[in-house]
This record gives sequence, structure tokens and C-alpha cells, in this order.
Amino acid sequence: MEINVLEHEKNRLKFEIMEETHTLANLITKELWNDSDVTVSGYHLKHPQTSHVTLLIETTKKDPKKVLLDTIADIKKKSTEFRTQFKKAVK
Repeated sequence: MEINVLEHEKNRLKFEIMEETHTLANLITKELWNDSDVTVSGYHLKHPQTSHVTLLIETTKKDPKKVLLDTIADIKKKSTEFRTQFKKAVK
């Protein structure tokens, strides 16, 4: 997976993820909305047959890079919890 940072300002982060589409981008942008400091969280896929997606994060006070890293940590935690619970359910 390749990530290219297009913009990184005080309260704005725009980057693209190569070889990814809606699945990962939708997960990240939806989870970002759980942070009350996030004012913009969205992504753009130029065409359904392309294989890279552009994400945009804007915040009021927090560094968007930190918000993104915290969000990814939350996703990882929830994923691990889901995996554990699923394994118990299908014994």
C-alpha cells in the first residue's frame, strides 16, 4: 500500500491511498466522525475502475495527522474485538 500526502496544514490533511477503493476509505472516514473536533471527513474516488482514493480531513483544533492515527488505532481495536467475539461465536 502506497500513501501520498497531497496537503498537510495545521488543520487540514489530504492524502491518497494507492490500490484502494471504497472499502478502506469509507471505514476511515466514517470512524473519523466519532471525533468531535473533525469538521470534514470524506473521500473521493475519481472513477469506480481506478485503484486509488483521495481522503480529506479537517479539524478545528487538533492536528489532523494525530486524529487520523488515533482513529486507525480505534479501528484496529474494534477489529481485534470483533475477531475475538466472532471466534467465540463460531466454536
